[in-house]
Amino acid sequence: QAQLVESGGGLVQAGASLRLSCAASGRTFSSYVMGWFRQASGKEREFVAAISSRSGIEHYADSVKGRFIISRDSAKNTMSLQMNSLKPEDTAVYYCGASNKWGDFRTSQYSYWGQGTQVTVSS
Repeated sequence: QAQLVESGGGLVQAGASLRLSCAASGRTFSSYVMGWFRQASGKEREFVAAISSRSGIEHYADSVKGRFIISRDSAKNTMSLQMNSLKPEDTAVYYCGASNKWGDFRTSQYSYWGQGTQVTVSS
């Protein structure tokens, strides 16, 4: 059974950094687009960043561009999100997901999801 598991969340102060990881198991995700999404309390899940399957093209939401970096290691079936200069508005549960379609970053296009990891940024 395919599974995605996030880790690395925590409580940090504004301006700090965190690195989230997503480990895949049960199948290889090397041919999938991998993405990070987040959901703040009371809000809908929103796109954060995605990385393509083969060429490693990256795409970011405007709100995190220049601060977050997405990467993947297809050989290890893992993905990471380096989050720098964190802001209180980055507080959310962060989810990793997998999609077979590049270019459409809606949550509906992602067929696999992890359980999420909480990131809290204090001011």
